[in-house]
Amino acid sequence: MAQAATISAQAQGEELRRTGIIIRTMNLWKTYVMGDQTINACSGITFDVKKGEYVAIMGPSGSGKSTLMNLIGCLDTPSSGDYFINGNLVSTMNDDQLAHIRNKEVGFVFQTFNLLPRATALHNVELPLIYAGIEANERVARAREALRQVDLENRMYHKPNELSGGQRQRVAIARALVTRPSILLADEPTGALDSATGVEIMGLFERLYQAGNTIILVTHEHDIAMHAHRIVFLRDGKIERDEPVTH
Repeated sequence: MAQAATISAQAQGEELRRTGIIIRTMNLWKTYVMGDQTINACSGITFDVKKGEYVAIMGPSGSGKSTLMNLIGCLDTPSSGDYFINGNLVSTMNDDQLAHIRNKEVGFVFQTFNLLPRATALHNVELPLIYAGIEANERVARAREALRQVDLENRMYHKPNELSGGQRQRVAIARALVTRPSILLADEPTGALDSATGVEIMGLFERLYQAGNTIILVTHEHDIAMHAHRIVFLRDGKIERDEPVTH
C-alpha cells in the first residue's frame, strides 16, 4: 500500500510539473491542542498557485495566514492533508527532507530583514549558497547578479548599518533570489518600512514578477495586497474568497 501511495504521489507530482502548478494544497489542516482546547489554525485549505503567479494571502489577525505561510514555506508540517511544491509531496517529509526542499525551493523575505550585522551585503546574499555547498567563485558571481537584480550593485560591500531600511530589504530580497527558488515567499515585507519606501519595494516585487518569478505575499494590509495579481482571503482558518486583482 505504501509503495502504491508513493507511485501515486510521484504521478501527481509529474502531472503538476507538466501543467505548471508550483503549489497545490489539498484539504490542508493544522490543529493545535492547548490544554483541553483544540484550535484549528488551518481548516481544510485547498488551492493552487501556478508558475509565474503573484498571489497575496490576506486576512485579519488569527485568520491562519501565518500558519499557512509556515506550511507553504516548509517551516512546519500539516496535521493532515497533502501539500506539493514543485511536484514534491512535502506534507509527509521528515525534518531533514523538509530542510532540503525549503533551501532549494523557497526564497524567504521577512519583515525584519534578518541580516548579519557585521557582514557585507554581498556576504549576506552569499550565505544560502555557502549552506548549499556552492564553490566560492560561483557564489560570488550569483550573489553579485542577485544584487544587480535589486539595484544594489553599488552597495555590495556596505554593511547593514550603512544601508537604509529599503536597501536592507533589497539585500534580503537578493538573498532570497540567489538560490533561484521556485517561489519567493514574502512575510509582511513592508512592515518595517515607511510608506514611500514600501511603495518602492512593492515596485521591485512587480519587476521580479514581470521577470517570471512566482511570488506569494503574506500581509494584513489591503493596499499592499492590491499590488499582487490575485488575493486569497482567509478567515478563521478557511479560504473566504480567492479572486483576481484588477489593476
